Amino acid sequence: MNIIESIEKEVEDKCKEENNVFGYGIWSHHILSVVKYAKLLAEEIGADIEIVEIASLLHDYAGIKDYTKHEKHHIYGALEAEMMLKKFNYPNDKIEKVKDCIISHRGSIQIEKKSKEAVCVANADAMAHIENIPSLLYFAYCKKGLGIDKGSQWVSKKIERSWNKLNDEGRMLILDKYESAQKILSIDLK
Repeated sequence: MNIIESIEKEVEDKCKEENNVFGYGIWSHHILSVVKYAKLLAEEIGADIEIVEIASLLHDYAGIKDYTKHEKHHIYGALEAEMMLKKFNYPNDKIEKVKDCIISHRGSIQIEKKSKEAVCVANADAMAHIENIPSLLYFAYCKKGLGIDKGSQWVSKKIERSWNKLNDEGRMLILDKYESAQKILSIDLK
């Protein structure tokens, strides 16, 4: 089993655990989408696909593993990635690049993207949110316990933040889904 397969297995296994408050859907409806879009963007802009794939797999790992770390999962995730990658004797310079991608992926916190790889992961994270509205609705209603209007507003704001952090390439790839989602989520009580 190569390093990416091993990391995939580790992350998916954590997603299956009962203490993962996001449920298995974070794997099937978020992480896999992040990987897909990050690799697509990496090919388009000439980023290191291996770095992008590893960082995409691990970008939410700390919060999945321990929800109490969710608010700072980007920081804890970088530390988790470093520990995991050192076990594989992964080169230190590449570990630092993976960590940078994880630290700077958050949409709710403005953190400078220092590399093409970081841009790919942050954009792919946003694109995955926009693509997977049902999983966000599930989180809003079932996990956060929001009502119909508050839940749809929460999701709408989340995808708006995600849209705002996208670069032009990301926006072009996801525009139709973004517009459709916002149209569906808009509440017109007239």
